[in-house]
Amino acid sequence: MEGVPGINTVPNPNYYDKAIVLDVKPLRTLKPVFQNGNQGPPFVGCPPFGPFGAQQQPTQDTPDLNQTQDTPLPALVTPLQSYRAPTVVVSNGPSSSSGTKRGVGRPKGAAAVSNGPSNSSGTKRGAGRPKGASNAKKKDRTVLREPSLAVQVVKRDFDSGISAAEREDGNGDLVSSVLMRFDAVRRRLIQVECGKTVTSKAAGVLMSNGVRTNMKKRVGTVPGIEVGDIFFSRIEMCLVGLHMQTMAGIDYITTSKVGGADEEEPLATSIVSSGRYDGEAQDPESLIYSGQGGNADKNGQASDQKLERGNLALERSLRKGSGVRVIRGEEDPGSKTGRIYIYDGVYSISESWVEKGKSGCNTFKYKLVRVPGQPPGFGVWKGVHKWKEGLTARTGLILPDLTSGVESKPVSLVNDVDDEKGPSYFTYISTLKHSKRTQQPTSGCSCHGSCAPGNLDCSCIRKNGGDLPYLNGVMLVSRRPMVYECGTTCPCHATCKNKVIQTGLKFRLEVFKTANLGWGLRSWDPIRAGSFICEYAGEVIERGDLRMDQEDDEFVFDASRVYNNSFKWNYEPALVDEDPSDETPEEFNLPSPLLINAKSFGNVARFMNHSCSPNVLWQPVVCEGNGESVVHIAFFAIRHIPPMAELTYDYGVSSLTSETRDVSRLLHGKRECLCGSVKCRGSFG
Repeated sequence: MEGVPGINTVPNPNYYDKAIVLDVKPLRTLKPVFQNGNQGPPFVGCPPFGPFGAQQQPTQDTPDLNQTQDTPLPALVTPLQSYRAPTVVVSNGPSSSSGTKRGVGRPKGAAAVSNGPSNSSGTKRGAGRPKGASNAKKKDRTVLREPSLAVQVVKRDFDSGISAAEREDGNGDLVSSVLMRFDAVRRRLIQVECGKTVTSKAAGVLMSNGVRTNMKKRVGTVPGIEVGDIFFSRIEMCLVGLHMQTMAGIDYITTSKVGGADEEEPLATSIVSSGRYDGEAQDPESLIYSGQGGNADKNGQASDQKLERGNLALERSLRKGSGVRVIRGEEDPGSKTGRIYIYDGVYSISESWVEKGKSGCNTFKYKLVRVPGQPPGFGVWKGVHKWKEGLTARTGLILPDLTSGVESKPVSLVNDVDDEKGPSYFTYISTLKHSKRTQQPTSGCSCHGSCAPGNLDCSCIRKNGGDLPYLNGVMLVSRRPMVYECGTTCPCHATCKNKVIQTGLKFRLEVFKTANLGWGLRSWDPIRAGSFICEYAGEVIERGDLRMDQEDDEFVFDASRVYNNSFKWNYEPALVDEDPSDETPEEFNLPSPLLINAKSFGNVARFMNHSCSPNVLWQPVVCEGNGESVVHIAFFAIRHIPPMAELTYDYGVSSLTSETRDVSRLLHGKRECLCGSVKCRGSFG
C-alpha cells in the first residue's frame, strides 16, 4: 500500500513481518584511525543538552562510518586562481610604505601591475598560490569521510579565536560567527574564481583551521541554533553541528548496550527531509519519512531497504522515545537548483512500518510528530506560500501594496495587533530626493555590455579595486569604505552586475504593526547573507536645516553617528591565502556628512526598527547619475534571515566630536531601547 503524505497508513500485518528484522543484531561501529597531522579533531562525548537532558541522552565521540552513502567532506584547500590580469592600481586602496597603492590581495612590495606575486625566478603566479605550486588547476572536489582519511589539508598560521571547548559546545554567538565567516570566505572565493561554485572549498578552509562549533554529536537541541533558522547548504549545518552528514539524510550516534560493553546500537540525532521523495509529508506538524538505502545500482536494479545504519537508528529512537531533530528542505527561490534547509525543531517518532515503494521493493516508513511548545518553523513557510499562491488571505491586511506600484514588487501593509489603520501619511519614493545639487561632477565608464572584473578600461571597476563588489547582481561581497556602481550615463547594459541598488527591491516585503515598537519591516522571502534589501530613500538635507527636523529624529538617517561595527563581517585574508595587511577596512569614510529625512518622502527603509543585535547592515554606495556622483545608503543582510523575521539595523549613537557636538545634542536625544536582545545596551540615539 502506498503511503500518503501526512496520513497514517499502516499496511496489513501479514504483508511484512516487521518483528523479523527488529531482532537483527546491531552493527558494530567501525572505528576510524586518526592520523597525525592537520586533520580535524574527532567528535568527543559531552553531557546531555536541551529538553532531553533529563533522560541522559548520549553523545558520540567518533563519527559513524556505517552510513549508506559516503559523506564527502569539503574539498581540500587549493590555491586561488585569480582572474585579474594585471592587478589594478586604484586610488582608494590601502597605501604601501612607499606610497604606491596596491590592488586587493597583493602582498606588500608586489609590483603595481601584476598577475599576482612573482617568485624568485620572475615567473608570475596566480593570486594567492604558494611558491612552488603547479599552474595546473587542481580538482575542486576531494571526497573523504570526516575526518578519518589520511589527507594533507592546508592549515595556515591562523588563530581561529575558537577554543577546543567552544568547538565541542557552542552558543548563539559562536554559531553566528562561524556561519558569518564561512559565508564571507565563500563570497570571496566566488569573487576571485569568477563565479565558480566553491561551497566545499570554503568549508574545507574553515574546517582545516578549526573554525567550527558543536562538534559533539547529541540527541535533542543544539546550542546556539533556534527553531526556524535557515541554511543554504548542508555544509553549513555540519559546521555548526546541526546535521553532521553532508549527503546522508539520517545522522546518528552509537551507544553501548546494557549488558554488553562490546556491543553498540545506533540512535538517531537528526534527519533531513528533502521534500522531493514520495511519502515525505508537507504537514507542518507531522512527517512521513522514507528510510535510506535500496536505491538503484549501476545496473538500475533496486533492492529492499535493510534495517541497519540510519534505519536501525530511527527504529531504536522509536523504541526509546528519544527526540530527533528535523530539518526540512525547500526549493531556493533565488536559485534554479539550490535548496534551503529549515530547522523545524525536535520530533518524536510515533510508529514505523514497511511498504512497497514505486520500484516494487520494501521501503521503511517512519511517522514523526512535532514536539508541542516549540516556536513555528516550517509552518511559517507553508503559511507564506499560501499567501503567495492566493490560497489563503493574509490576516490583518490593510493594503496589498503600500508603494502604489512605485516598486517592482508589492509591499503589503498589515496590522493584526490592534485597530490602527496605518502609519502617518508620507509620499512613497524609491530613491533619494535632493533639494540642492551640490555633488561633484563625474562621468561614467565606457563599457558596452556588462562590466567585467579586472577590466582596466572600466573606470567603475577600477574604483572598486579591480573587483565586482557584488555577486550575481544582488549580493555584497565585503563591506568597504565606499562601493561604486555604474550609473545612468554608463553605456553598459541595464542588467550589468554592477547595478544593484538601482534595480529595486529583490524580495517581497511587508510593513507590519509590532507589539511594542510601532511599525516594522519583514520579508515574505528568505534572505541570504549579503543580499541587497533596500536603500534609505528620503530627502537629503543640510546640517543647517536640522532644527526643523529635530522632533522627527526617528525618520532621519545620520551617517555621522557611531554604528555597531563590533561584529566582523568581511572575510579574513589569511583564510584565502591573501596578505593580511591587505584586509579591506569595514569603516565608512563618507566624503561629507549625509543626512536623509524620510518623514515626508521615503520608502520601506523608514520602517526598519533599531536593534542592538541587528540582522541588517548599511553600506554607502556611490551611483553616477546625470553627470553627478551621489552617495546612497544601501542595506544588506548580515546573516541568513528566515521569512517573517523582523528586519532591523543599529541606529547608532551620537558622535560628539568638536565639529558636531552642538548639532548632535540638538538632534539626537538618548532613547530607551526595547529591542529585547541579550546584548541590548539600553538606549540608542
